[in-house]
Amino acid sequence: MPSQKKRPVTLSLADREFLERLTTTGVHPASMIRRARVLLALDTSVGEVDEKKVIAARLGVSGETVRLVAKRFAETSQDVEATIGRKQRDLPPVPSQITGEIEARLIALACTQPPAGHARWSLRLLEKHVALVDDIPDLDHSTIGRILKKETSSSPEKCWTIPPKANAEFAARMEDVLSVYARPPRPLSPGGVYGREALPAPRSRA
Repeated sequence: MPSQKKRPVTLSLADREFLERLTTTGVHPASMIRRARVLLALDTSVGEVDEKKVIAARLGVSGETVRLVAKRFAETSQDVEATIGRKQRDLPPVPSQITGEIEARLIALACTQPPAGHARWSLRLLEKHVALVDDIPDLDHSTIGRILKKETSSSPEKCWTIPPKANAEFAARMEDVLSVYARPPRPLSPGGVYGREALPAPRSRA
């Protein structure tokens, strides 16, 4: 079978039993079970195996999946668990520059009165003002729109304004509330409820 000669898969009895148990018992990620089944189908220790395209059709996967599993088995020095498990990243993930605090500050800005000459905040106007704030990373208007949409479940095209009858105290209270939501959740309470810290005391009007 020429398609199997380049990277043959030969499993030990222990490995084969491990894969068979994994595919028939317990709860495992679908991707792990799929790769385990591919390895079992490619195993030459039990006799001649089918061509990769036949295996792919029988298991309901692509031929590329079969090829990659065989390649990974060889690259991991025939380590079954490393082959079927999640591949480790070569580099650590890059942390997002948009933290909860930054989201809260952006929303607080969108809840203030717009600059003179503007009836309301627009996404592009927010983009220009964010660029002037030193401790907030530069965000384009589309990113700002996604943040506001996530926090409000409204369209990113909908601009934020303070309600007509509100005043500066309203904006101050909103900043207090948003600062609480920027904090990490508290551990599970004895009553079995997750929660955040209590809201701060109202600011003095003085």
